[in-house]
Amino acid sequence: MPTKYKEIEEPDVPVPVEHLIVGTRLPCTIFCIDDGTTKPLFNRDMLFTGISLNMLKEKNITEVYIYMKDTPLFEQYLSKNKTLREPRDTDSSAAFKEYAFYKEQYHQIDSTLIIPGTKIHFSLSMLDKFSFTPLIEASPDAPAEVGERIATVMGDMVIKKSDIPLYYEYLNALWQYTDSLDTDRQKVKAVALKETAKIIVKDLIDDPRSGEKLKKIGPVVSGMIDSIMKNKDTIYDLLSLKGYDYYTYTHSVNVAALAISLGIAIGLKRAEVERLGIGAMLHDIGKSVISHEILHKQGKLDDREYRIIQSHVIEGERILRAHKEFPEEAFSAVLQHHEKLSGRGYPFRLSGKEITPFGRITAIADCYDALTTRRPYKPALTPFYALSVIAKETGNYDPDLLKIFIKMLGKIK
Repeated sequence: MPTKYKEIEEPDVPVPVEHLIVGTRLPCTIFCIDDGTTKPLFNRDMLFTGISLNMLKEKNITEVYIYMKDTPLFEQYLSKNKTLREPRDTDSSAAFKEYAFYKEQYHQIDSTLIIPGTKIHFSLSMLDKFSFTPLIEASPDAPAEVGERIATVMGDMVIKKSDIPLYYEYLNALWQYTDSLDTDRQKVKAVALKETAKIIVKDLIDDPRSGEKLKKIGPVVSGMIDSIMKNKDTIYDLLSLKGYDYYTYTHSVNVAALAISLGIAIGLKRAEVERLGIGAMLHDIGKSVISHEILHKQGKLDDREYRIIQSHVIEGERILRAHKEFPEEAFSAVLQHHEKLSGRGYPFRLSGKEITPFGRITAIADCYDALTTRRPYKPALTPFYALSVIAKETGNYDPDLLKIFIKMLGKIK
């Protein structure tokens, strides 16, 4: 690579596409030039897959760009992977199916709460590059103390599904330890609430017909409302923004947090916000009846698969209609989160005033979180870029709500 570059704050260092190695995580943000404008293409730490490479080929992109300041990082990346062979079968259909199967045996957690100095009674693993790497081995009979190196983990931190009850006990006990730890008590409380919500949603997705499990949604939504009303900046602690893969339960909690915050910001009454939060939390419950193979498919869905994915909206209503305790007003969040004001959404192609405020709010929250969530085969957009994308979809999303939503997330970079 050249050794001299212009001293400007622009991503002007050219990188041949063949220097992006399939099966590795990119060391820095990668840019492309589109219609004369430099745009972010792949985020730092994104897993570069065969799907990514094919996308570049389809667009006839042979050269991408990085910032001059990132040149040393990229040179280290090239040196580190100099002798790397073709990845074993990272991008093969069989490998991805195997990965999707094992992913369902784990539960993603927020590493913020795995605090050095605390003792855990459950094992920790890291999900990265389609593989699961053990980090800490622990059990009720052989607890382990969390070391300082845990903060350097890259990838999704996960636990075995069988250890979720132990993690739940850890969340309940953690609040007692925060006095003796160098950490923000309010932040710990908010993140613990979010983690509890993820467990409850995952449990309900696994058993969507359980009335007892559904009853747990209300209290956790109420707790999120209390936290946000006490301090609006709590929204940043209630969101999981740095995952390396998509999890329906994490997405559901994110969408609920975003919808609740937006509902509060526009002045909805407490009871209305509670119903909105419950609907947003369960907006994707219909995905519980869709096969993991389709939900976790690597790459573009075919027409049949896309129709099956779309069916999750109606399936969600069908599941929730069986629960008398589910509030009637919350159904619009479930049924309308893929509708667009232009009438180009689904399942009913509603337009304009046919879409309720709950539907409009949940649609914005759902789209934003989907765009900012990383997938193994697709990079996450930055929050700013995601909001720009949504804003450009003129006529699809409520412009007044979107303005408030953008202002609400002003501190997210």
